[in-house]
Amino acid sequence: MQPDIKSEPISSQPKAVATMKEGGNKNALNREIGEDGKRDWSFGVFDCFPRCRLCLCATFCPCIVYGQNKQRLRHLKKRGVPLPGGGGRVNQDCRAYCCMLPCFYWVFEMGTRTEIRRRYDIRGEDLEDCLHSMYCHGCALTQERRELELEEASFS
Repeated sequence: MQPDIKSEPISSQPKAVATMKEGGNKNALNREIGEDGKRDWSFGVFDCFPRCRLCLCATFCPCIVYGQNKQRLRHLKKRGVPLPGGGGRVNQDCRAYCCMLPCFYWVFEMGTRTEIRRRYDIRGEDLEDCLHSMYCHGCALTQERRELELEEASFS
């Protein structure tokens, strides 16, 4: 004897589900996400001093930190995994930054800062990125590096 199965027509579509994002955890410190879908940076721009060595390198040899940040970001975007070894000391991005160092270094840095801010859905404006890149470049580079490191660490 067959069980009595009632078949009713489907009257609604299935609910949408969140799409899976590539890469690691882009909010590793679980910062609060606002109604706009954005969050604050994981570390403030002047929270660079606990990473004194990195901050000094970013201040006095910004081309190296910029080049590594750019290389790591590019690798995360293309491959979805951290760059093994964190990237070389001198690369094409580092050399390009050096050429622009006297006058227009901030243009490179501002672009990368904006790219990082958008990748991690961080609240902010292009003007803020410009000002941080021009006037606080060592601290800004350190802040960007720390954001990248949080995602990379989430893979382990």
